[in-house]
Amino acid sequence: MMKLAIIGDPVAHSRSPKLHRQFLAESGIDGEYVAIRVPVGNGIDVVRRMRLDGYTGINVTFPLKEEVVRACDVLEEEARIAQAVNTIYFGRTIVGTNTDGIGARTALETLIDEEIALKRVGVLGYGATARAILAQLHQTDAYTYVWGRDEGKVGEVCAQFEAEPWPLDNPPEIVVSTLPPDAILPHEMLDALQKPDLIMDANYGERATLGRRLEREVIDGSLMLEAQARASFDFWLAHIERVDPESQPQ
Repeated sequence: MMKLAIIGDPVAHSRSPKLHRQFLAESGIDGEYVAIRVPVGNGIDVVRRMRLDGYTGINVTFPLKEEVVRACDVLEEEARIAQAVNTIYFGRTIVGTNTDGIGARTALETLIDEEIALKRVGVLGYGATARAILAQLHQTDAYTYVWGRDEGKVGEVCAQFEAEPWPLDNPPEIVVSTLPPDAILPHEMLDALQKPDLIMDANYGERATLGRRLEREVIDGSLMLEAQARASFDFWLAHIERVDPESQPQ
């Protein structure tokens, strides 16, 4: 039986349980997926306890993605570069990866109906999700730009991922916001965000507030969530099959 969960705070709004229960059913796998609220500061202890409790894997959401890095014995490249984990597999070791980047890339390429390579893409924010997205975009040779309130952190992220600070005079055509729902944008950014052809908010549901504030069309993060969820599920299956090729239906 696959015992799965998502941890973070808040998690009551999460659509991950519904998505992963659907994946389990489609795969013919007996399993469960639950949402567990874990406040910041408790992530490492909870991850280690969940391994002892027999969980196969977990997803990790805000505000624990950076914290749980220290709970992992092995970090896959995506998590190591972003220094953030959103997916964990419990095997002989605790393996952490990050599917936020491929989730965002898949969603954007679906929306524009072509590859993201060589496109001008702006990222709002420099936290865990933003770094995962920038890492993925860097691999595709997209031209990336970063906005955030702390110029020092913007500079660090730009240097790490060969991005540029936000060009107010010529905003990128595609924008991904990783900002929290209550983030306050300065007037010049509110004006600049009227110009991009496409804006995607990583938040979804009631937490996707950017469109209302900008009074323009903003795609919520549903497509991104679905893509990163599928990548997480495939990650767990790949590890299970590596340990026991006969454990999964043919």
